[in-house]
Amino acid sequence: MPDLRRRRFITLLGGAAAVWPRAARAQQSAMPVIGFLRSTSIERSSHLVAAFLQGLKETGYIEGQNVAIAYRSAEGQYDRLAALAADLVRRRVNIIVATGGSAPAMAAQAATSTIPIVFTGEDPVSAGLVASFNQPGGNATGVSTLTVDIGSKRFGLLRELVPKATTIALLLNPKYPGGEQHLQDVQRAARSLGQQVHVLNAANEEEIDSAFAAIARERPDALLLNPDHS
Repeated sequence: MPDLRRRRFITLLGGAAAVWPRAARAQQSAMPVIGFLRSTSIERSSHLVAAFLQGLKETGYIEGQNVAIAYRSAEGQYDRLAALAADLVRRRVNIIVATGGSAPAMAAQAATSTIPIVFTGEDPVSAGLVASFNQPGGNATGVSTLTVDIGSKRFGLLRELVPKATTIALLLNPKYPGGEQHLQDVQRAARSLGQQVHVLNAANEEEIDSAFAAIARERPDALLLNPDHS
């Protein structure tokens, strides 16, 4: 399944490249530039970057030979995405690949209405990235992971794996755009079972370390991770 998604993602990227206006491409340098915008660390997502580069290679594009890639990462600080997207637009990249949730794509879309954007995200319609699945319109296309109400499903799976758990901790990034919805999903599922969830907020490495120190002290029976921390 991961390989299928990767191939589909690269197919979408190739399709977007095919519709670049010829006049615009003529104004660019001989080597096209892909803007790679990610919400979390590039280094910590090296396996995803490797899959992306492999997919490009399979379609005939090799970084440094016939395509350049401008990497930009918000390092988990979502308020940096707007400036990073604007920087890619100023560089006049040919296309922007936005990964790590809907937030990077939303920042890119706010920065440009002409540069093609290829995204991965939870619900592009609700995020306003596309008008609809059938007729997306605009300059954005991509792959939706359709993780609507996934918080309750993850909680239910955790309960099946650890049925005797009485205390459950949830590690949540409060700055993650989908974090509030995820929290509501988990809390709703917990209430239906008469269970309480101890929420630990962590938006950076220092706060994550503090959260795990609290987990070590309080020793919950199970830990549920926000998608941003997975």
